[in-house]
Amino acid sequence: MASWRVKKGDIVQVITGVDRGVKGEVLRVLRDARRVVVKGVNMHTRHQKPSMKNAGGIVKKEMSIHASNVMLIDSTDDKPVKIAMKLVDRKKVRVSKRTGSVIS
Repeated sequence: MASWRVKKGDIVQVITGVDRGVKGEVLRVLRDARRVVVKGVNMHTRHQKPSMKNAGGIVKKEMSIHASNVMLIDSTDDKPVKIAMKLVDRKKVRVSKRTGSVIS
């Protein structure tokens, strides 16, 4: 199985679509569909029925976007970067193509 460039908890920037330029944290990665859920991106309104767990009403919720529409943000200079996979001490790690630094 191929390693993913984007993982849960990463800070990414949306590069295409309505939310272009927005930065946010990856909340969930849907591997089967090649999609990610980013905090504050692709917001949709849902009408929830009241239940024992919640009061119901109109709820805003993040929906998924395709993984190719986001780029990882490099923590050193706060810019989007392309990612390469390299072996370091027999372990695959993500490396920034621009700076060459290892992304944890």
